[in-house]
Amino acid sequence: MYFKSIKKGTILIAKPTLTNDIFQRSVVLITDHIESGSIGFILNRSTNLPINIFVSELEADTIVYEGGPVDKENVYYIHKRPDLIKNSEKIIGDIYWSGAYEDVKKAVNSQLIKPDEIKFMIGYCGWSPKQIVNELNNNSWEIIDLNFDIFERWDSDLWKILMKQLGGENLLWVNTPADPSMN
Repeated sequence: MYFKSIKKGTILIAKPTLTNDIFQRSVVLITDHIESGSIGFILNRSTNLPINIFVSELEADTIVYEGGPVDKENVYYIHKRPDLIKNSEKIIGDIYWSGAYEDVKKAVNSQLIKPDEIKFMIGYCGWSPKQIVNELNNNSWEIIDLNFDIFERWDSDLWKILMKQLGGENLLWVNTPADPSMN
């Protein structure tokens, strides 16, 4: 049922039932969705550390985000510049991911790519087809189409903003503490 409603560019918004882990109050951009599974990146979980801490070759202080729990030894990137980064994978509209690392290094170090045109993440999110369907059937996620500029809205309030947009029963959770026992 849900397999066909998820596609590249879909946004998953964690429901309050996802607690005490990396997905609590997370907003995930799906970057790939095929029969064998889905890949995405958390958009609203900053490490508060610059990219040059993770990759010394990059001469920039762009903040890195926690992309997900899988493969946290690697840096990934979402960007708007396939003209500068060869072999980029289109997600939706003018949003791409991956591509030739040497091109990223050159574009960043030469300041050809602006900080609001590329975002870096440590790790990614990955699901098998049955896993994501089960999570959706368990009401763990809301699904929406991408309706905002991900290069402008990478802040910790993104989850609250999107829950307000969803309205209805979701409004109940907007001002509830992450740990309801702290209320």
